Amino acid sequence: MSSYTNPVSTAFELQRASIEQSSNALQQGVQFQQTVGEAFVDSLESQESVQRRGVELQQTAVHSYLDAVESTVPGVAPTVEEVRAAVDEQFEFLLENHAEAFENVEAELVEGVEAYDELTEDYAAAVEEQLELLVEAHEELEAQSVEAAEQWGDQLEELQDQVADLQEQVRDVQEQAADAVEA
Repeated sequence: MSSYTNPVSTAFELQRASIEQSSNALQQGVQFQQTVGEAFVDSLESQESVQRRGVELQQTAVHSYLDAVESTVPGVAPTVEEVRAAVDEQFEFLLENHAEAFENVEAELVEGVEAYDELTEDYAAAVEEQLELLVEAHEELEAQSVEAAEQWGDQLEELQDQVADLQEQVRDVQEQAADAVEA
């Protein structure tokens, strides 16, 4: 009875293909999120470098200003040197704190990304396991549905045979009745 089971099997195959595509989309989504997290962590180094250069440029600008004051105002050289030493000390403190802050942020971010990656991998594995169980149940349902369709098809064929037999009997009775009426 393949004429009855073929559409049933095809429908189940399409449903399983849809389940597989959904599973693949989930896996790709998890991989994409992990890649984005890693890229963000990787970008911290360049962000730190850019900000550090900005601080160093500000220090250079302050030095240039102090150089200009020193060269244009007579007798301020000792004061400018004191200011320059204080400025350098403050910029050194700022750069140390800047580096420490980025180290802390990066460490926390890496820890967060790793925890997130682990969580999403566990989630994806659980979903994959559930999908495998779903596919197994789906295949069992398909087998039962195909069997039911075959039984239905067999019953339909029997019914068609019975209807054909009944039609033949009706024709025979009609012929007998016609013969009896003629005789």
